[in-house]
Amino acid sequence: MKVKRILVSQPRPATEKSPYFDMENKFGVEFDFHQFIRIEEVTPKEFRAQHINILDYTAIIFNSRHGIDHFFHLCQQMRIVVPESMHYYCISESIANYLQRYIQYRKRKVFFGAHNRFEDVLPAMQRRPSEKYMMVVSDIHNDDTIQMFASHKIQVTPAVMYRTVINDFTKEEKKAKYDMFVLFTPMGVKAFRKNFPKIQDGDKYIGCFGQNTLLALKEEGFTPVVMAPTPECQSITTALEKFLEQNALEVEEVKKPAVKKTTAAKTTATKTTAAKTTATKTAATKTTTAKTAATKTTTAKTTAIKTAATKTTTAKTTATKTTKTTTAKTTAAKKATVKKTEEKA
Repeated sequence: MKVKRILVSQPRPATEKSPYFDMENKFGVEFDFHQFIRIEEVTPKEFRAQHINILDYTAIIFNSRHGIDHFFHLCQQMRIVVPESMHYYCISESIANYLQRYIQYRKRKVFFGAHNRFEDVLPAMQRRPSEKYMMVVSDIHNDDTIQMFASHKIQVTPAVMYRTVINDFTKEEKKAKYDMFVLFTPMGVKAFRKNFPKIQDGDKYIGCFGQNTLLALKEEGFTPVVMAPTPECQSITTALEKFLEQNALEVEEVKKPAVKKTTAAKTTATKTTAAKTTATKTAATKTTTAKTAATKTTTAKTTAIKTAATKTTTAKTTATKTTKTTTAKTTAAKKATVKKTEEKA
């Protein structure tokens, strides 16, 4: 199936210098962007109900930009001044770079995974056994990461600082025909199932980012064709580009037999037309020959009739002349007889 239109469950990129738009130009596809979920902040009152004091911790763990935004916004609302000595551990370099919006970025206090995994920051965390860790999470999260840290004797306290809510699609948006969906969170998978309940595995291409998203898709009975991060493709855009290249090749392979069949059909049709033309010409030639023969026969008959008529006329003329000669002779004889009689008298 040729991929023409792809729905990405994220906001539209703020700049036109995006890999998505490069792929549009390269492969002739169309990307639509629509958030499947929206993020709502937790109020200071709701956060205090968790009985967590931010200043009791020396390090904060982030797994998304939303976590960074809501952490610093909540600190502002609660009038908490984050100390300069605070350390930050991020799941990826892009999220670590996002911290520059709120702090003075220093390598000595910001750490991130080289392959979008928290396992990559374990060595840095183990070098600081006295560190106290708090991880910013949403109201919908699993404890796999917390348990992974615990298995390495690192205690991490989860702090809910924002909640995830499903975005409903309008009727017009649901009617849009997409060949592929790209999902980024387990909650996004739930939103996908809610808004597109009739889609089954194999009906559309599915792409996903993150192991948790992959697990959520499998639980819903879907097998994604695009997955990131992987050793070959660390980003979803790299994985998408690789998939689109393969899809374009497959479409071309499907077209080739069709072109051959069309050419063969055209050749057969041409031969049939040529045969019909030859048959038509042959029939026309036979008809012409028959007409010529008929014309010759008619001409011969006409000539014979004319010849016969001419002979008859000639015969009649000769007979007339003979009659006239005989009559003249008879008249002359009579005159001679009369003359002799007169002379004797």
